[in-house]
Amino acid sequence: MSDESESTTPVTPELPDSPFHTTGTDHITIWGSNEEDTVEFYQDLLGMPLVLRQPNLDDPSQTHLFFDTGDGRILTFFVSDDRPSARGQRAGVGAVHHLCFSVEPDEYEQIMQSLEEAGHGYNVFDRGIFHSIYTRDNNGLVIELSADKYEIPNDRRGEILAKAQELREADGAEYAKDEHLRQAIEELGLEVVEHDLPDASAGVGGVE
Repeated sequence: MSDESESTTPVTPELPDSPFHTTGTDHITIWGSNEEDTVEFYQDLLGMPLVLRQPNLDDPSQTHLFFDTGDGRILTFFVSDDRPSARGQRAGVGAVHHLCFSVEPDEYEQIMQSLEEAGHGYNVFDRGIFHSIYTRDNNGLVIELSADKYEIPNDRRGEILAKAQELREADGAEYAKDEHLRQAIEELGLEVVEHDLPDASAGVGGVE
């Protein structure tokens, strides 16, 4: 069922009436452990090129690593050789819950096999409008690897998701599902191209 509070702030792809607008995500910076373990996970396993290494300009005793996540958007880490990797994450307001990176649908099976071979456990979920693999990095941070169920042009993504939200609310569904996304694509006059993804548990859940 729909929550009445959802109607207080409209869901729309239109730019809000605000003093200015951001133009995209430039980079996200994480407090990391050490360079060796961080490179092993993000470069050697997830395949992100290490494109820049320099001192942390706020604290030159640390190293600042820059990884290209695949589309020119950057993920960076402050690391130091005297910090061992950890397995726990501190929860709470302001903490990072998880990072999500896009992956190619046709690489899904290979990704699961590679995670298993590297000793990283994972869970797979059908999230209704996309498919997700959840694992953890060397510091216990939850990493989501997400594949679209359908071809979605990047310049129409917000529009398609907002239309799926509209259809979900009209349907009284708890969350946006496959049928809402498919119908949204159809109603916006785009070709429906479905990706072949494995069966998975639906809806709620996450990494163990």
